[in-house]
Amino acid sequence: MNRRVVDTSKFLSFVLRHQPDAIGLALDSEGWADIAALVAAAQADGRRIDRALIDEVVATNDKKRFALSADGLRIRAVQGHSSAQVDIRYAAIAPPDFLYHGTASRFLASINQKGLIAGARHHVHLSQDETTAMQVGARHGMPVVLKVQAGRMHAQGYAFHQADNGVWLTEHVPISFTER
Repeated sequence: MNRRVVDTSKFLSFVLRHQPDAIGLALDSEGWADIAALVAAAQADGRRIDRALIDEVVATNDKKRFALSADGLRIRAVQGHSSAQVDIRYAAIAPPDFLYHGTASRFLASINQKGLIAGARHHVHLSQDETTAMQVGARHGMPVVLKVQAGRMHAQGYAFHQADNGVWLTEHVPISFTER
């Protein structure tokens, strides 16, 4: 993948997930941004972005981080938001019996005290397989994979959602539902 696509993907993640106001962009409560407004705001910020580049980023992103609206006029990050402008209403669904969370070993002391918390994001992110969780954990240091008893959590009333890219989301995972 070329450097311009990678850099644009990182930029889109930043503005669509965390700081739309950094370029004066407005998102609706479901995280959607008008693509024409995004292009104009990015260009005013000195970035060389056009619709063709956005389409390439969406089509080639290996983690499927972005979605285009049905009419093709809007874009959003499918999960991972920390922006107060966004409150996506995902449908609650039953998870598989087990899900996995990748983290770095340096966070284990905090996790052992608080469980898995969303932190600055809106949800805790969980993977359906250990390999993906290991890759996520490796991005932050020495990786550790926690096995989450999602089926048992769901049976006890915890809500689970699944983003368009397959990432599982929940608000909090108490330590009693995890194992290494």
